Amino acid sequence: MESLQHKTEEFSPLAKHGEKTRNPFKPTGAFIGASWFALLTGILAFIIGLWNANMQLNEKGYYFTILLFGLFAVISVQKSVRDRAEGLAVSELYYGLSWFATIAAMVLLTIGLWNVDMLLSEKGFYAMAFCLSMFSAIAVQKNTRDAKMFEDKEM
Repeated sequence: MESLQHKTEEFSPLAKHGEKTRNPFKPTGAFIGASWFALLTGILAFIIGLWNANMQLNEKGYYFTILLFGLFAVISVQKSVRDRAEGLAVSELYYGLSWFATIAAMVLLTIGLWNVDMLLSEKGFYAMAFCLSMFSAIAVQKNTRDAKMFEDKEM
């Protein structure tokens, strides 16, 4: 008959690798690196595309501002959703404004790309670079917060 201690250790959320014990909920270095790489790739692709685009400076400014606005908005949504999940107080106003800003950034980019005179492939490029940036900003924020939580608890 197998001991209860052995079964408990076998299904523990702490994974043992050699002598070290690792919590599976702590983000790995590979995921953190991949998230940062995706964020930088998305932002740089978007900015390089704007730099090389054949459009007026005010149009370039519009798209750059939408990128910055969207990045801030999705980080704000991730933070407020996570705060709520952890039982921290988040006002309904801030939570609602975070979601509104995120949706507004996406809608403004869509309207801008719909009305701009460029090839469909260029429009798709900007849309994909924007989406990559938004998604990876959420992942970077999550990883940063998770890493800080495990650092504070010294797990």
